[in-house]
Parts: sequence; structure tokens; C-alpha cells
Amino acid sequence: MDSTSIFASSLKRENHFQSFEEFKTWFVGCNRSDEFKVEQVPIKQMECWSFDEYETKLSHVSGHFFSIEGIHVKTNFGTVLEWEQPIINQPEIGILGIITKVFDGTRYFLMQAKMEPGNIGVLQLSPTVQATKSNFSRVHKGKLPPYLEFFTGEKSVKTLVDQLQTEQGGRFYQKRNRNMLVEIEEDVELLDGFCWMTLGELKSLLRQDNILNMDTRSVLSTIPLVEDEVLNSLTLEQMIDIKEFSTNGKEFFKSFITSSSLNSIEDIISWYNRQKVYFEICIHKVPLCKLKGWNINDNEIYSSNSYFSVIGVKVTAGTREVKHWMQPLLKDDNIGLLAFVVQKINGVLHFLIQAKVEPGNRDIIELSPTVSCSNYNKVKLQPDKPYFFDEVFDSKNIILYDSHQSEEGGRFYRIQNRNMIVEIATTAKLDLPINYTWMTLRQMKEFMRYGMFNIEARSIISGISFID
Repeated sequence: MDSTSIFASSLKRENHFQSFEEFKTWFVGCNRSDEFKVEQVPIKQMECWSFDEYETKLSHVSGHFFSIEGIHVKTNFGTVLEWEQPIINQPEIGILGIITKVFDGTRYFLMQAKMEPGNIGVLQLSPTVQATKSNFSRVHKGKLPPYLEFFTGEKSVKTLVDQLQTEQGGRFYQKRNRNMLVEIEEDVELLDGFCWMTLGELKSLLRQDNILNMDTRSVLSTIPLVEDEVLNSLTLEQMIDIKEFSTNGKEFFKSFITSSSLNSIEDIISWYNRQKVYFEICIHKVPLCKLKGWNINDNEIYSSNSYFSVIGVKVTAGTREVKHWMQPLLKDDNIGLLAFVVQKINGVLHFLIQAKVEPGNRDIIELSPTVSCSNYNKVKLQPDKPYFFDEVFDSKNIILYDSHQSEEGGRFYRIQNRNMIVEIATTAKLDLPINYTWMTLRQMKEFMRYGMFNIEARSIISGISFID
């Protein structure tokens, strides 16, 4: 097996540059409290941000970055068929990019310890470059992000992944980012706040809470679990008998390499298209000040039903391109649930996929985890739960993955979701609603290339590992 492959890096936790303990010490050391400060400020007193005359929307004085606007939603999906809400409108496409390079026969990934105002723990591990178009166009008049030239065509690289992927359809209006993985051969200076890591190390960090940020998880989800060259170089017996595999990792691996599946690709495409025909959603803009069930005061935009709020923050960040700024963030103190239910069908692990309608989706539906809901502790107490919610918490079922992961700290204030993969018995019989279907991991990765899986699903998929 090629030791320089992405697959080999995913099995390796030894690091040529530092031990894992040394990495943890370095990461903690990056979090210098005197350089990072976030404090809540009244939303109507944010510098460079303001409501227009009639409180139609909240936007930046430059007209760039993003705005908070109001929408009215009407749909035939789910149990709530009509509502109004604020939403983030950020039409520009940003760059989320990771540099990879082979050192001494092992592939490494260049990661950044990055501060974002809404991060849990202030610092999280981010991609090499994480920048909106407004950032790398220097609207803020700050410095360009380090290593940006490797993602803009200015430097010679080998592009391994380049995909447009969406962000939260319930909070962003048709937002997308360019997710990239580029390979370099030239030596680059390792700047402060950056480190080289194997994919195996990154996967192990995804079993801990709130270390890798949402943008890192998004890029990692797009990376091939096993390259075709590796698969073509090994027999099936050699692949299954790889000594580093854990018990669960072997089942994930079989689901990725298999050509045996309950539904064919053509069946899934037909199912997917039926959902877009059957479900409808109608969106039109509403002034923020007129949103039903929402209020604006000096401090925040808030909901009478406590869904989420929009707050203002003042930020001091000594290691960012801009050292001081103010901005709005979405805040929700409740913990959400994102969970895939999986089952072995004909000996192969299949994932139960939901086609979900959300107001910010670009094309009516996106493919989602089996269960996706906010404030799951409250939902537990309700008689009418989302489909398959009880299966996630049934003690007879096996938890394959379980961690808390936070949302993007540049737009969300300490919002986190519990990410889970739960295996049900092969004998369990599920009655599937029309917007659910089964897929193997191989099929999921194929559809993901075309931007069809939402960020909630990709967050969980990024945590799939072949080793413990």
C-alpha cells in the first residue's frame, strides 16, 4: 500500500513534527487570553453595522460581508407549514482550503489554530485558509490570510478536491463555500498558529468535543476515504485484513468499498428527484421589524418562542488579519441533535438518509442525517418526536460515534450539536416515510461530490474513521 496516500495518513497517528501530547501543549499555548476577547454589546450600538431607516435588515456599512434579513416561509414539508424568521444573507462564495504535503513518506495536512468570536473555547482547529470573499478582497482593509495564494491560482498546486458545498439551510440563505484540498511539493514556512497533522490525528480529534471547527469538518468530509489507486492495488482480502482497522472501522470500510447495496445509484437519483417534485417551498422577504413572533430591542433580535436570537459582539483578536471589530452573531443556548441511524443490510452497513426541506436550500431539498433537530433534550419529553428519534436513544442499539461539535464561530455564538451514528439490529423493521432512503457510505461519498449533502450530514461523515 502506498504510504503517501490519504488512506495511509488516515491510519497513522504518529507525527514526524511533534507527538500528540506536544500538539496538545502547543494548541493550549496558542490560546492566549490577553489576545482574545469577545463581549456582547447592544445590537444597535455596533460600529459599522446598522439597521436601515425602517428596520428592514441589519447590514454592514460597506455593503459586503453579510446581512440579517427577514423571510416568510410556506411549505408542505414537515409539521410546521408556515413561519417567519431572520436569516443570514451572504451571497458570496468563500474559500475553505487545506494544504497537504508528503514528508518522509507520510502525508500531512496544514491546519490552523484559529480564533472565531463564536467558538466554544475561543480557539478551534481550522483549515489552512478559511476566508470569505470580503476577507480575501480586503474589504476590511486588513492583511490577506496566510497561504491564500495556493488556492487562488497564483501558485502551482495539484488539486485533489474542489467542491462547492452549502452551509446551514435553516440559518443561511443559499450560502456556499468552495471546499478545497491542494497538494504542494515546495517547502513553505510554517507560520505561528499553524501545524502539520496526519489525517489519523485529525480523525481522533473528531472524537473529542469542539476541537475541529465546522469548516475543517466540511473539508474533511469531501476528502476520499480511500483513493482509487489504493483500492486497485489491493485484493479484497488484503483490504479487509488491514491490521490497523478497528471492528467498527472494518464495517465502515466495507460500506465504502462495496458494490452491493439495497438501492442502485439510479434508484436513489429517481427517489431524489421525486422529493423535489413532491415537496414545495415558497420564500419571500419580510422586513425584520414585521416578522411575526420576533422582536427587536436595543440589545438583540429575539423570538417569543426562544428559537434563537441575533446578538451583537465586540471582538479583540491579536492573531487575526483585523485586530478589532464588531458584528452580529446567531445565538442558541440549546444543544441540537444530528444523528445517522445505520443498519447492516445483506451484511453491509447502510445509512438512513433524509431528504430535508429548509428555507435556505438552493434546490428545495438537501440530503440530511436521519434525525436533525434543535434542543433535543426538550424534544425527548414531547409525545410527537421526529422520525427515528427514539431509535437513536434506544439502549438496545449500538452507538458507533458520539461527540459534540460546534457550528461556525464566525456566524454562530457557541451553538453546538450532538453528532451521532447509531446502529440498529439487522432484524429491526423500519417503516420509511417517503423522504427517507438507505445508502452505503460509497454512495454517500459519490453524491457528496455534487453538493447534495448538507453541512449537518457532512459534519458527522467527517468523523468516520477506520481506526479507534
